[in-house]
Amino acid sequence: MTRVAILGAAHPHVSYALDEVAHRPSCELVAIAEPDPAMRSAHLAGAPDVPIYADPGELLAEHDVDVALVAGVYGERAAAVLAALEAGAHVLADKPLCTSLTQLDEIERAAERADRHVSVVFEKRFYPPTSAARRLLADGVLGELALVASTGPHKLNLPTRPAWFRSRAGYGGIAADLPVHDIDLVLDLTGATSGSVAAVTGNVRAADHPEFDDHVAVLLRAGSVTATIEANWLSPQAADVHGHYRMRLTGSEGTAELDWAYNTLTVATHDRAPWVQTLPPPRRPAAYFFDAVDAGREPEITTAASLLATRVALLAQESADTDVGARRFGS
Repeated sequence: MTRVAILGAAHPHVSYALDEVAHRPSCELVAIAEPDPAMRSAHLAGAPDVPIYADPGELLAEHDVDVALVAGVYGERAAAVLAALEAGAHVLADKPLCTSLTQLDEIERAAERADRHVSVVFEKRFYPPTSAARRLLADGVLGELALVASTGPHKLNLPTRPAWFRSRAGYGGIAADLPVHDIDLVLDLTGATSGSVAAVTGNVRAADHPEFDDHVAVLLRAGSVTATIEANWLSPQAADVHGHYRMRLTGSEGTAELDWAYNTLTVATHDRAPWVQTLPPPRRPAAYFFDAVDAGREPEITTAASLLATRVALLAQESADTDVGARRFGS
């Protein structure tokens, strides 16, 4: 039996753990740590009746845990991750894993000492358009990948956002939060482990949230591929989707347009007119991790990949904060 605990329920992505517990007889939710009753009420509807603690350390002292799902206040996640690793648990984390490079270095050392997995749920990897696009690249349909361009607008839903989310201490920074999914995808699709990154952030609605930047543009060089990644909290409140997330892959032989919001993949090549690609079925966001734990193998989103994407995103935030230009990563 895989014993699962939730360390922080400040984001609805606690559903990652709840869904797997519901689908897997081999999983048991043993306890939850979340100090805020409002967060418990908002994000833990339908959770099994288990003990609830105010502090992750208290939970981990009382329960043996195999997998800890970390989804608390962003600025407090590093402490929860470190406590879980020290207790001998694997860590499955909502993004962002942490909010500073110092915290990330501590997590990297702790994961190595504990010999446990730390995996961030980069669920865009498992969306049907992504799976189909990965196959196109593997089959050479697009030729050699040259450029990636993505956009990630989000609705802020300001009246329901908690105060911590709108503070720098609680939230961290937009470059370390929203673009990290697409940073991970660029690194995953290219196989790159080194390159450079720069970012610019801004706050066009500062009167509503003075500590909270609401848009970011990232320029990422991953190996030989150049990616531009734009993300924001400015998606129109009246839009029919939370965010019209899209990515364009440009290769030497063709292009692929991933539209995650409307679940389509449109492809064109030099010798074939545009077509809409048939998509595979979706995958549950955290299934990959529990499959790996059950099989005793490394998860598909590895510790190394999780740390690298997080590092690049945090370097992008540092670039924006200090206005120092591109920051290099990898060897």
